[in-house]
Amino acid sequence: MRAEPVTVDALARDLADRAATLALGHPARVAVDGAPTAGTADLAEATVAVLRDAGLFVLHVPADGFLRAASLRLERGRTNPDAYYEDWLDLRGLTREVLGPAGPGGGGRVLPSLWDPRTDRATRAGYVQVPAHGVVVVSGVFLLGAGLKFDLAVHLMQSDAALARRVDPTLAWTLPAFERYRSEVMPEYQADVVVRADDPRHPARVVEVG
Repeated sequence: MRAEPVTVDALARDLADRAATLALGHPARVAVDGAPTAGTADLAEATVAVLRDAGLFVLHVPADGFLRAASLRLERGRTNPDAYYEDWLDLRGLTREVLGPAGPGGGGRVLPSLWDPRTDRATRAGYVQVPAHGVVVVSGVFLLGAGLKFDLAVHLMQSDAALARRVDPTLAWTLPAFERYRSEVMPEYQADVVVRADDPRHPARVVEVG
């Protein structure tokens, strides 16, 4: 892979420009995929800010607002990496409440969050009407290769060493899940934009994959 250094601000501007010019006839569905240690949420928020400054309607939907209930996601234990990879994200809920409504013929009525994993209860969030020229940015882990429909996807990749170095020690048990994701999905080949984010403060855009 060949990568070129880029600032977070420049990367956000590029993603915003790409999303704003898709002209799909429905809201652009943008995935910002990567581990929390890669600066995924920060890049999503920076992209949202650029789009808002440009006068576009944009909605940020963190995927952790669509986790499954504790009784389901923790059925195999609280620190099971396979369950973290396979069972935590509510793919059907995210499709039903966000990606489907924002997609072709969906009407644009999007639910920003469904479930609060801290309280293990529904968030009771209100629906948001996203106009056809608007943008929905979904950020989180394991978003690619699972059948979720996006119109633009960016993947923030980290080496095993960088991920292990930056992960919260209490979440070190999740590392095998990211290894599975890399080996089974190969998200760098699923994304439209790939970014090396071993140090999320100094990303590098991949200009040649392979």
